[in-house]
Amino acid sequence: MTLQELEQHRRALYQQLQDVGDFRPGTISANYRRCGKSGCACAQSGHPGHGPQYLWNTTQGGKSRAESLRLGPELEKVEQELENYRSFQRLCSELIEVNLQICQLRPRPELRDEAKLEQLKKQLQRKYSRRSSGK
Repeated sequence: MTLQELEQHRRALYQQLQDVGDFRPGTISANYRRCGKSGCACAQSGHPGHGPQYLWNTTQGGKSRAESLRLGPELEKVEQELENYRSFQRLCSELIEVNLQICQLRPRPELRDEAKLEQLKKQLQRKYSRRSSGK
């Protein structure tokens, strides 16, 4: 692809990102559980347990979280938000790839003034040769 085609593709991806809508990360699980009462049917061998209970599960900031969902519009809404999140991730990955290609194709600027070129080299050398304060 040419640089112009890649830039056009990038603009289209930005537009698609604007159209993603509400999204959230995570998964939906259907869980069955046993209540613990010995006389309950769920205590019998082969019984799947009470349920299903639908949960939205996610990890944010290193903490796991689960939220109960009602079967019907609430579950459908979260399902759509999760699908939108997957679309968001796909678009972001594609956008990164396109930007990498653009960076490779875009010509570097030319500096014809030798004094400015030497000044830039010194600046960059100081910037990248500094030792990190953590060592």
